[in-house]
Amino acid sequence: MADESIESKAAAAPAVEHRGMSVYKPGQGYYTRMGTVIGVGVITLLAIDWLWTPMKNIRIAGVPEIYVATAGAVILGGIVTYLTYMLVFTKPKTVDFLVATEGEMKKVNWSTKREVIGSTNAVILTAIVIAVFCYVIDIAFFAFFSQIKVIDVGP
Repeated sequence: MADESIESKAAAAPAVEHRGMSVYKPGQGYYTRMGTVIGVGVITLLAIDWLWTPMKNIRIAGVPEIYVATAGAVILGGIVTYLTYMLVFTKPKTVDFLVATEGEMKKVNWSTKREVIGSTNAVILTAIVIAVFCYVIDIAFFAFFSQIKVIDVGP
């Protein structure tokens, strides 16, 4: 059983058919799938926003520019939605990766709020100490090089 490869497990796992759309391993990896879908959605919306002005400048005889831009946005959104669905919900290797990722994330020992605040304070204090040290060293070097006339400070 330990010798089974991911491909053989993927072939054995059932896909649930719902209204002509199948979902591989439904109910598993829900949060990683939804996080992936939300992330891809945000990136797609940003891409559509970025491409909106160039798409409005495309001229097609007799068609208002806003319709061309809207059609481009809908087509881009549709293509990305379809590809995301195919990768996140139906492709066995991707689904197995997302399910395994969620399983590993459940094993992570997350820091408490108190630990995070303590670590953050230590980092901020260390950064301040290093900054003050560098400032003092800078002033000392400036004074030294001014005294030996390497730096000309003017009249």
